[in-house]
Amino acid sequence: MVRRILALAYGVLAYAAFLAAIVYTIGFLANALVPKGVDDGAAGPAWLAVLIDAGLLGVFAVQHSVMARPWFKRWWTRFVPAAIERSTFVLLSSLAVGLLLWQWRPLTADVWSVGTGWLRVLLWTVCGLGWGLLVLSTFVIGHFDLFGLRQALARARQTAYAEPGFRQPLLYRIVRHPIMVGFIIAFWATPDMSAGHLLFAAAATGYILIAVRFEEHDLRRSLGEPYERYARQVPRFVPRARRLSEQVEA
Repeated sequence: MVRRILALAYGVLAYAAFLAAIVYTIGFLANALVPKGVDDGAAGPAWLAVLIDAGLLGVFAVQHSVMARPWFKRWWTRFVPAAIERSTFVLLSSLAVGLLLWQWRPLTADVWSVGTGWLRVLLWTVCGLGWGLLVLSTFVIGHFDLFGLRQALARARQTAYAEPGFRQPLLYRIVRHPIMVGFIIAFWATPDMSAGHLLFAAAATGYILIAVRFEEHDLRRSLGEPYERYARQVPRFVPRARRLSEQVEA
């Protein structure tokens, strides 16, 4: 009983860390409602800021990519119970994001800045839609599975847990990676793009483009022909106009 309660508490803690990280990241990139935004902090040499920021982004990229690989999960679950494996991944990813946001060095030179008016409102609206697409996409494939809470709950209830099967809910019939599309939109749609924000957006987008290749390689190996067929039919990031209209009509 104690172990089951601890596993559930750990899952809740990891999920809370994820929520804190994602909410803070939204405010961080918007330079609003958080103690430190992407352009806040002590100024220093630009070359040093780039090195530190790139290193922080690299820490997250390595942690997130390595821990997501099937071979690592097989090794890792020899030491960590399977019921909290996903929660551990989520917690460590959230801590890596927290380190990134905490130690980020600003590069405040303007790349572009849109003044007051409809275009500024439009850019903030698109940014909000990007974050909304990201969150919605997690729910249509199993939000609480994705972030480890359902696994911990199953352990607490002493019920068998089964990974969600391969499905194609609406957003995933339009593009294969709507969560990543949401991230990319949110990173780039801003009326105030500083050099530091540009570095963050460019590096994060580059990581996404690389990471999905590894993810799809794993999916092809585990799912075989069903995923191959899906990949041929559905674009990775950019919807095809014809397929979008077909899904809207359906």
